Amino acid sequence: MAGRQTGAGDLLELVRSGRAVTRGALQQATGLSRATVGQRLDRLFRAGWLREGAGGPVDSPLGGRPSITLEFDDAHAVVLAADLDTRHARAAVLSLTGEILAEHSGTLVVEDGPDAVLGELGRWFAELLEKAGHRASEVCGIGLAVPGPVDLESGRVVQPPIMPGWDGYDIRGRLSGSFTEHTGAGPVPVLVDNDANLMAYGEQRTAYPDCAAFVLVKVSTGIGAGVVVHGSVYRGIDGGAGDLGHIRVPAGAEALCRCGSYGCLAAVASGGAVARRLAATGVPAASGADVRDLLASGHPGAAALAREAGRHVGDVLATVVTLLNPGVLMIAGDLAGTPFLTGVRELLYQRALPRSTARLEVVTSRLGERAGLVGAGALVVEHLYAPERVEERLLAMGV
Repeated sequence: MAGRQTGAGDLLELVRSGRAVTRGALQQATGLSRATVGQRLDRLFRAGWLREGAGGPVDSPLGGRPSITLEFDDAHAVVLAADLDTRHARAAVLSLTGEILAEHSGTLVVEDGPDAVLGELGRWFAELLEKAGHRASEVCGIGLAVPGPVDLESGRVVQPPIMPGWDGYDIRGRLSGSFTEHTGAGPVPVLVDNDANLMAYGEQRTAYPDCAAFVLVKVSTGIGAGVVVHGSVYRGIDGGAGDLGHIRVPAGAEALCRCGSYGCLAAVASGGAVARRLAATGVPAASGADVRDLLASGHPGAAALAREAGRHVGDVLATVVTLLNPGVLMIAGDLAGTPFLTGVRELLYQRALPRSTARLEVVTSRLGERAGLVGAGALVVEHLYAPERVEERLLAMGV
């Protein structure tokens, strides 16, 4: 790290990551002088982003006073996050370290369109802030997970098969405006990403931080995957990576997908597809959530179809595992239970090369329905406290 290029944001990153948590360690890591480190830390203290912790170990073998440790002050702001499914949503207030401070879930139908859905989320956020005991002025940003491909730079969904009316819509502008409308606070940054991406990000950071290649597959109304490589979400060139549900499979040759094509994996193995097959036999099921409830009650027909769906998905995942060689493959969503997981394992281990699966862990979600919220919150924090953005924000604050 070259001294003249090292700013306050770089020092904050070193402290947040735990790589250097004393003034002496920061000098050693950056090559900056004691005075320069002090000046840059002073800006972070004045912004309220750093605080002094307990005394650390004595730096010198000759003894002396223990060095004062530095800590990221996670109490200076909060984050808002929401996770949209096709007919249901969750929203929360989170601390900067990912702790959920207040949470709400309820019916919110994406087919009602972005204006109505995002307007309602603004109302939820206002109520959650009151419940959590935080002012709207403390919110530093909003993260939103959506069930469709997202161009991260613009924050707009791109031709989403299960989000009619959302293609190209200004989600950031509408949600920021709704937040202001319902709280009276000024505009805040809004970040939008695909739900499977953010679930993967939240799960990997929370439970598998040392896993260099992590894949999460969400099987609910549709099927999508999130891939985290060396701590960063892999999105492809325009947010289209991980769209497993629209890979063509032989078993789906006669099945019409919601995207308009025949043969997609989602048309035969998603929660919606299983629900349709159950409904055709007289079992009341209209969505992946209904299938989840049937599986929880031990319904044998639902279990058999979920296992069959798992085999179809496992067949596709054999290629994914061979290509990416992940350390962890996590199954999440409405169908993520024993029958589906059993089906996945049957085909995955049969079709993939032994070398690709020798060190692979196939697991289910640790965070459950909160994974998308945790990932959305983390996306906002990592964006706002990235070294280059820290400098911009400090200058805007006049610090």
